[in-house]
Amino acid sequence: QVQLVESGGGLVQAGGSLRLSCSASGSLFRLNTMGWYRQAPGKQRELVAEITKSGDTDYVDSVKGRFTISRDNAKNTVYLQMNSLKPEDTAIYYCNVKTGVSMTDYWGQGTQVTVSS
Repeated sequence: QVQLVESGGGLVQAGGSLRLSCSASGSLFRLNTMGWYRQAPGKQRELVAEITKSGDTDYVDSVKGRFTISRDNAKNTVYLQMNSLKPEDTAIYYCNVKTGVSMTDYWGQGTQVTVSS
């Protein structure tokens, strides 16, 4: 089992910045990809950004150039630096990690990000 603890959400004005953190603990023997998803009201959950153990990253087009994902493998922590935030970034953000060859998914409890116009 893997436990994920998220922090860093909140309320910010458009153009502002927030930094999300997610620390993983538990059975991390084969921790692979770490990432962030988000779900806005009435919409499906979508991948925002993910990062492999070797540091390769991928972003949804809408956040490219504004968000940066990083990870500290020694701390089993993944970060999401969000700059130039827009009202459409408002959502619950979920940390996700994948473990093992089968890439088993584990999810955080979610943290609310609200961007006011």
